[in-house]
Amino acid sequence: MDELLALSPLDGRYRRKVESLAPFFSEYGLIRFRALVEVAWLKALADEPAIAEVASLSPAARAHLDGLIEQFDLAAAQNIKAREAKTNHDVKALEYWLKDACAAQPELAKITEFIHFA
Repeated sequence: MDELLALSPLDGRYRRKVESLAPFFSEYGLIRFRALVEVAWLKALADEPAIAEVASLSPAARAHLDGLIEQFDLAAAQNIKAREAKTNHDVKALEYWLKDACAAQPELAKITEFIHFA
Protein backbone atom coordinates (compact mmCIF):
# COMPACT_ATOMS: atom_id res chain seq x y z
CA MET A 1 0.00 0.00 0.00
CA ASP A 2 1.26 3.43 -0.85
CA GLU A 3 1.65 5.51 2.32
CA LEU A 4 -0.25 8.32 0.59
CA LEU A 5 -3.36 6.13 0.83
CA ALA A 6 -3.05 5.63 4.59
CA LEU A 7 -5.87 6.87 6.81
CA SER A 8 -3.45 9.06 8.71
CA PRO A 9 0.24 9.94 8.61
CA LEU A 10 0.68 7.62 11.61
CA ASP A 11 -0.25 4.68 9.37
CA GLY A 12 1.72 6.04 6.47
CA ARG A 13 4.87 8.08 6.63
CA TYR A 14 5.37 7.71 10.41
CA ARG A 15 4.46 4.01 10.68
CA ARG A 16 8.02 2.89 11.44
CA LYS A 17 8.39 5.48 14.17
CA VAL A 18 5.17 4.55 16.00
CA GLU A 19 5.06 0.79 15.38
CA SER A 20 5.77 0.05 19.04
CA LEU A 21 2.48 1.74 19.94
CA ALA A 22 0.39 -0.63 17.79
CA PRO A 23 -0.20 -3.19 20.58
CA PHE A 24 -1.85 -0.43 22.61
CA PHE A 25 -3.63 1.81 20.09
CA SER A 26 -4.59 -0.63 17.35
CA GLU A 27 -7.87 -2.49 17.17
CA TYR A 28 -5.97 -5.49 18.53
CA GLY A 29 -5.01 -3.37 21.55
CA LEU A 30 -8.60 -2.27 22.06
CA ILE A 31 -9.84 -5.87 22.01
CA ARG A 32 -7.09 -7.05 24.35
CA PHE A 33 -7.71 -4.31 26.89
CA ARG A 34 -11.46 -4.95 26.76
CA ALA A 35 -10.72 -8.59 27.59
CA LEU A 36 -8.52 -7.47 30.47
CA VAL A 37 -11.36 -5.30 31.85
CA GLU A 38 -13.93 -8.09 31.52
CA VAL A 39 -11.64 -10.53 33.36
CA ALA A 40 -10.90 -7.99 36.10
CA TRP A 41 -14.65 -7.31 36.47
CA LEU A 42 -15.47 -11.01 36.81
CA LYS A 43 -12.80 -11.33 39.50
CA ALA A 44 -14.20 -8.27 41.29
CA LEU A 45 -17.68 -9.81 41.27
CA ALA A 46 -16.24 -13.00 42.74
CA ASP A 47 -14.45 -10.98 45.43
CA GLU A 48 -17.66 -9.26 46.53
CA PRO A 49 -19.33 -11.23 49.34
CA ALA A 50 -22.67 -9.50 48.72
CA ILE A 51 -22.93 -11.17 45.30
CA ALA A 52 -23.75 -14.69 46.42
CA GLU A 53 -24.37 -15.91 42.86
CA VAL A 54 -20.66 -15.60 42.07
CA ALA A 55 -18.60 -17.67 44.45
CA SER A 56 -15.09 -16.72 45.42
CA LEU A 57 -12.61 -18.01 42.85
CA SER A 58 -10.00 -20.65 43.54
CA PRO A 59 -6.36 -20.01 42.63
CA ALA A 60 -6.81 -22.36 39.65
CA ALA A 61 -9.78 -20.38 38.31
CA ARG A 62 -7.92 -17.10 38.77
CA ALA A 63 -4.89 -18.55 36.99
CA HIS A 64 -7.11 -19.61 34.09
CA LEU A 65 -8.49 -16.08 33.78
CA ASP A 66 -5.03 -14.54 34.07
CA GLY A 67 -3.77 -16.92 31.40
CA LEU A 68 -6.43 -15.71 28.98
CA ILE A 69 -4.94 -12.24 29.20
CA GLU A 70 -1.27 -13.24 29.40
CA GLN A 71 -1.61 -15.49 26.36
CA PHE A 72 -3.92 -13.18 24.41
CA ASP A 73 -2.54 -12.97 20.90
CA LEU A 74 -3.44 -12.01 17.36
CA ALA A 75 -5.26 -15.32 16.83
CA ALA A 76 -7.54 -14.58 19.80
CA ALA A 77 -8.30 -11.11 18.45
CA GLN A 78 -8.99 -12.57 15.01
CA ASN A 79 -11.35 -15.11 16.57
CA ILE A 80 -13.23 -12.29 18.26
CA LYS A 81 -13.38 -10.30 15.00
CA ALA A 82 -14.83 -13.36 13.23
CA ARG A 83 -17.50 -13.59 15.92
CA GLU A 84 -18.18 -9.87 15.50
CA ALA A 85 -18.90 -10.47 11.81
CA LYS A 86 -21.76 -12.73 12.92
CA THR A 87 -23.03 -10.77 15.93
CA ASN A 88 -22.45 -7.30 14.47
CA HIS A 89 -21.49 -6.28 18.02
CA ASP A 90 -17.86 -6.01 19.14
CA VAL A 91 -18.40 -6.37 22.90
CA LYS A 92 -20.86 -9.26 22.49
CA ALA A 93 -18.28 -11.04 20.35
CA LEU A 94 -15.70 -10.63 23.11
CA GLU A 95 -18.22 -11.86 25.68
CA TYR A 96 -18.87 -15.02 23.65
CA TRP A 97 -15.14 -15.63 23.23
CA LEU A 98 -14.59 -15.33 26.99
CA LYS A 99 -17.51 -17.64 27.74
CA ASP A 100 -16.10 -20.27 25.40
CA ALA A 101 -12.62 -19.83 26.87
CA CYS A 102 -14.03 -20.42 30.38
CA ALA A 103 -16.27 -23.36 29.48
CA ALA A 104 -13.56 -25.98 30.05
CA GLN A 105 -12.85 -24.75 33.58
CA PRO A 106 -15.78 -26.13 35.66
CA GLU A 107 -15.68 -23.43 38.31
CA LEU A 108 -15.76 -20.65 35.72
CA ALA A 109 -18.30 -22.45 33.53
CA LYS A 110 -20.84 -22.00 36.35
CA ILE A 111 -20.51 -18.21 36.29
CA THR A 112 -20.11 -17.35 32.62
CA GLU A 113 -23.42 -15.50 32.61
CA PHE A 114 -21.71 -12.92 34.83
CA ILE A 115 -19.18 -12.07 32.13
CA HIS A 116 -20.06 -8.51 31.06
CA PHE A 117 -22.65 -8.36 33.84
CA ALA A 118 -24.09 -4.93 34.67
